[in-house]
Amino acid sequence: MSKTLTLTDNDTGRSAELPVLEPTYGTPVVDISGVPREIGCFTHDPGYGATSACRSWVTYIDGDQGILLYRGYPIEQLAEKSSFLEVCYLLIYGELPGAAEWVEFEADIRKHTMVHEGLRTIITGYRRGSHPMAMMVGLVGALSGFYHDALDVNDPAHRLACIHRLVAKMPTIAADTHKWGAGQPFMHPDNSYGFVENFMRMMFGVPAEPFEVDPVAARALELMMILHADHEQNASTSTVRLCGSSGTNPYAAIAAGIATLWGPAHGGANEAVVQMLSEIGGRGDIPKFIDRVKDRESGVRLMGFGHRVYKSYDPRASIIRNACHDLLSKLEGTEREQPMFESALELERIARSDDYFIERNLYPNVDFYSGIILSALGFPLNMFTVIFAVARTVGWITQWNEMLGDTEDFRIGRPRQLYLGHARRDYVPAEERS
Repeated sequence: MSKTLTLTDNDTGRSAELPVLEPTYGTPVVDISGVPREIGCFTHDPGYGATSACRSWVTYIDGDQGILLYRGYPIEQLAEKSSFLEVCYLLIYGELPGAAEWVEFEADIRKHTMVHEGLRTIITGYRRGSHPMAMMVGLVGALSGFYHDALDVNDPAHRLACIHRLVAKMPTIAADTHKWGAGQPFMHPDNSYGFVENFMRMMFGVPAEPFEVDPVAARALELMMILHADHEQNASTSTVRLCGSSGTNPYAAIAAGIATLWGPAHGGANEAVVQMLSEIGGRGDIPKFIDRVKDRESGVRLMGFGHRVYKSYDPRASIIRNACHDLLSKLEGTEREQPMFESALELERIARSDDYFIERNLYPNVDFYSGIILSALGFPLNMFTVIFAVARTVGWITQWNEMLGDTEDFRIGRPRQLYLGHARRDYVPAEERS
């Protein structure tokens, strides 16, 4: 028998029987859609922290236990055994690919890695010093102006074509924003490289010289992208769903997600970690820094610790910590990053042994180490959030596609509000106002 919860208005005596929906994992969800009709009021939930806005079969997070699953697969297993492109297939289609499916998918992604040359004309209209995320918002939104053949969001085949195009083209667009800012020529994709290797070549290669990809560096970047591919109903994913619920084209919806990700409280956190570690100085300065963090009057924050969802250790953080250690010990030319990594380790050790941080569940999150990895790989600070966007695009577009395909629950997003403004009042002509 299905469970229900009874909600009663003690003043009017009106009540509603609310269905309790049971998930595969996690907290049961009370369906409150009948509350306005049965009782005559809405619920109030600032930040939507206690609201389930959709049904989803894609990603599951248990913040208390530190669990992250993509389509049921633990992130630890995917990070160890899979590739980013295979994770893309898993998220999009719900299952790992068979041999024939993999060949077809990989070939289709390769077919779409180039971008229309008109898009590069748009890039040249930006100032050289423009932030790459500013360009990403505009360029991804502009894709709908170049690819008109598959924009019917009610056609599953059109949606799938858009999904493949976005996954394939995002590394090219991201690399182009970097090249424009660096004053270097754009690099066309070379599909003889793997997906991640091709991205690194477009970022750091030049037409005049051959480009060799360090496998340790490529694996570190691939791991970063796997860990960032999806993360349930966060701010940017919710934005993509809300934007897409109006029926807009997927390129506009993804551009909205990129704009949301740009915020320092979301995608810009790894930039803040690198800035913090740079400002701390050496390991000997860390205790003094910790004291300033504890002093609320100082305004100093410990970046890269704690998470809105994870109340224990972020499962991605331990994976990326090991990758960071491997990268810095094997790559040449990263001497300037080694002190930063050592400071990060010491900061983590002190914070995790200090009651002040333990009581507040301030464990290292994925951003704590990801910025160090990106810096060691040679990515400039202003590209950190762009890399995040490249990886997260597959999660965004998968969630968008899932929403449109859910014929039972799909409807345009329309949150309610608690209005606290003026009561009705009448207009007074200007000459009569005191």
